[in-house]
Amino acid sequence: MKLQIISAQEVLFTGEVSQVTLPGTMGEFTVLKNHASLLATLAAGTVKYTDEAGNALSSDITGGIADVDNNVISVCVY
Repeated sequence: MKLQIISAQEVLFTGEVSQVTLPGTMGEFTVLKNHASLLATLAAGTVKYTDEAGNALSSDITGGIADVDNNVISVCVY
């Protein structure tokens, strides 16, 4: 899967990942390969993801929107 985390000022991360956990406004949720398409609002918290090498990475956010479609996760953060 491809993960893109972007803000109005910069690209925070772009790369291949095996899973992503996002702080949704209705609760935390995890996206795995071949996840159904969705659009979700995000609360302040931490985006946790695992790269293809198995490294656990994270990015703190103050909120935003996540779009999942065809194994591409686009996260636009404030």
